[in-house]
This record gives sequence, structure tokens and C-alpha cells, in this order.
Amino acid sequence: MTSFSATGAWHLPDDDLHHYADGRCAPPLLWSVESHLLACPGCRDRLTAATGPALLDDGWAALDAALDAPVPGPVERVLRRAGVPEATARLLAATPALRMSWLAAIALTLTLTVLFAWAAAPLLFLAAAPLLPLVSVAASFGPGIDPTYELGLVAPIGALRLLLLRVAAVVAVNTVLCTAACLTLPDLSLAAAGWFLPSLALTVLALLLATRLGMIPAAIAVGCGWAVLVAATVSAPFTPAGQLTSAAAAAVAGVALAHRARTFDPSRLFPRRTLTRRPR
Repeated sequence: MTSFSATGAWHLPDDDLHHYADGRCAPPLLWSVESHLLACPGCRDRLTAATGPALLDDGWAALDAALDAPVPGPVERVLRRAGVPEATARLLAATPALRMSWLAAIALTLTLTVLFAWAAAPLLFLAAAPLLPLVSVAASFGPGIDPTYELGLVAPIGALRLLLLRVAAVVAVNTVLCTAACLTLPDLSLAAAGWFLPSLALTVLALLLATRLGMIPAAIAVGCGWAVLVAATVSAPFTPAGQLTSAAAAAVAGVALAHRARTFDPSRLFPRRTLTRRPR
């Protein structure tokens, strides 16, 4: 029941204040109570006296938590809508190779290779495209590259699984960019997609070698090997025989990687210094 003061102003009854403090106040009464509390210092004082400072402290704590909560970026929002769990989506969204600056650099590189292909060297695109996912994979997870590297190490999904998730996301995005680029080549035929199987083989081979050499050395070794192969054989990797060889290499490396994962040691992925602080 509403109470009135001597001046005729109305105030909230004690029962409504206690119901509001206990969370038992339901709309539309809840809206009326909150509206009145905003305008009535006397009822706010009565609410504080009736419930103690804990209610106010909890309210400020909830407000601070809401203000400090991270705002999901576009990548994380897309992943969440696709059904990816929140924790996994956040770790994937932090992948350096999925940032707009990195993707813009990849797009610029593809644009330049396409321009060279139009000018005089169509083979340049087929040779360069498999290296772009490889470079992105090397930048997917590691100290000095990934700002959430330490968070990834303590994440409950494991370093190798996190790396594989990020690699899958990076390769998918790079594949889309490379596919869009190859559609603009002057000679648009089935041969324009000759970069895909070598790219898959190089990526899986780099992951396999990373379990022994570390991610970045493995990516460098595989990339250099690919450059030497293309320089020595020119267009051989893009012939039907070369495509079959790439597919077989990807399959063999994938089986070996699956077997290697059973005895995987995460410390070999990215050799690093210990995190102990240096004495001052």
C-alpha cells in the first residue's frame, strides 16, 4: 500500500522495498518502484537502511563487470552465430592472422601477384598462393606474435587443438581470398586452381614438422623447400601428376600428424624462455 508524507508526497511501503531488494518485485510494480527510487532520495535512504550497503555494493560490482566485459569483434560474432562455443570463438578471434590488417596484407599480396600474372608471369600466382596460408599459419599462435599466447597455453582445450582450430580458420579465410583472386586471372581454367592442393600439402607438412622443429622454423623450412621445388621444376607441381603428388603428400602428412598428436609435447611447438621474472 502506498504511503504518504505530511506534505502529500507518496513513498514506497516497506513491503515493496523489501520485495525489490530480494528480487521478488515483478513488472509492472518493478518499473514503478525503480522509477520512484530514481526520484526519491528518502526512499533510497530507507532502502539502504533496510538492506544494508551490500545491495549497493553488488549493484556497483555488476555495473563494473558489465562495463569491463569485452565487446565481441566481428570475427567472434560470426563464429558465435555459427554455433562455436564462446570460449573457443574468443580464442579464435584473437588469431593474429584473422585481423583486418593481416587480411588486408594478404589481399594486397594477391592483388600484386594477379597483376604480375596479367603482365607476363601467370605461374607467379600459382607459386605464391600456397605460401600465403603457410605464412598465416606460422603467425597463428606463438610468443611475440599472438597477444593471447599465454592465455592459449592455459586454455582447457590444449595447445595442439587450439593451433589446429586456428589453422583451420586461417586456411579457410585464405582459401576464400585465393579463390577470389584466381577468378580474376587472365587464363581462367581448371589450371587456375592448381594452387589449392600444394597449399594444403604445405600446410599439413608444416604442422607435422612443427611438432619437432617449432611452428615458425617449420613454416620457413617448408616455404623454402617449395620455392626450391618451383624454381627447379617450374610448372611440374601444377600438372596432373604434380597435383596427385600434392594430394598424396597431404594425406601422408595428415596421417603422420594424427599419429604424432598422441605423443605430442606442446613445448616443442614454440620453444620459448620460461616465464619466471628476472630479479631486479
